[in-house]
Amino acid sequence: MPTFGRPPKLSRADQLLLTLMYWREYRTQFHIGQAYGISESAVCRTIQQVENALVASGQFTLPGKKKLQTSDTLIEVVIVDATEQPIERPKKTEAAL
Repeated sequence: MPTFGRPPKLSRADQLLLTLMYWREYRTQFHIGQAYGISESAVCRTIQQVENALVASGQFTLPGKKKLQTSDTLIEVVIVDATEQPIERPKKTEAAL
């Protein structure tokens, strides 16, 4: 993370916690910003900075595409016909009889 410019309002621990809240709880950046007293754009910048730092460390990477494609899991597909069928309803004249 850059060390130049104005110092951030949040500590590094809070920046990491903010990012984890975004990833884990699926909270909006607006609501996270409200909780920390910062703007939505500051939340977005903080998340991007933390993500870039984690990727640059080399310890937090996703496996390659080929690794994700291989699977021993058998997938079974079930197709359900849920089309609408007309219902036979009694006519109004039949109900009076």
